[in-house]
Amino acid sequence: MYKKQMVFQKVLCLITLIVGGLVFLYSLGIMTDLFDSLYSTMRKKDLTQTTVPGSYVYYEMQGFNQLFVKLAIGLILVTLVLFLTNTNVRRKYYVGNYFAILLNVAYGIGFSVWAHTQIEFYKAKFLQIDFVALKEHAETWDTLYTESTFWFDVHYVLFGIVLVLDVLLLANLLWKRSLMKGEKQLIGKGKEAAA
Repeated sequence: MYKKQMVFQKVLCLITLIVGGLVFLYSLGIMTDLFDSLYSTMRKKDLTQTTVPGSYVYYEMQGFNQLFVKLAIGLILVTLVLFLTNTNVRRKYYVGNYFAILLNVAYGIGFSVWAHTQIEFYKAKFLQIDFVALKEHAETWDTLYTESTFWFDVHYVLFGIVLVLDVLLLANLLWKRSLMKGEKQLIGKGKEAAA
């Protein structure tokens, strides 16, 4: 039983790190289509004056995107704590392992909730763009035209996976505690039999 649990925890920690990397890549790419289609609509020094009503959302998202990238890096760093405490390979968990797992779960849930609310807010603002004017602008200036909310919607999958991994980290912790308790009882019975 211990062997299965050890393999599970190793794979789980590795997948958690990989997903942290994917969230980071997502944070870098979420604005790509917006830049390609909306940046050129701002032709004056006053950025609120655009040729396409609603396209100012691109500039409104800049602060969000900077924080999003930093928090995504934070997700990777928090996941690395699992490896620093050897949670991925340790047979017996100690205080550091409990701390690493609970830190990952708390950060993952907090980050997921924050990202979801922010992305949904800016998605709603994006959908208020005058897409007829944006299409005319794209045809005139040969820029990207898109009404797609694909890059906004990807967060459902990514952060859904983050939350599932958080649940699995907690399940792994409970499984490990159960195995450690059983092992302790067997050792206790062995000592009683030897006496």
